Amino acid sequence: MDIIKLEIHPEYVYLQMQVDPQTGVHKVIKQIKSRTSRILREEFPTLKTKLPTLWTNNYFISTENKLQNEIVDDYIKTQKTSQRQ
Repeated sequence: MDIIKLEIHPEYVYLQMQVDPQTGVHKVIKQIKSRTSRILREEFPTLKTKLPTLWTNNYFISTENKLQNEIVDDYIKTQKTSQRQ
């Protein structure tokens, strides 16, 4: 797995990555959510008792080519702009 881009917003995380097809994207997403949940709960112990889970089961996956990459970049930029306002 190679992370190409990472954008963190108050409500969302945009992660653009390249994943080996043999691994399976769903496995990578599960690993990311599991590890970040563990790290956050270690850093903030109150999360252990306040929330049963930190992440929803939802995620969006899309494949892209170079042209679509520009569209995704533009989308992320508009999200950043709209959240600042």
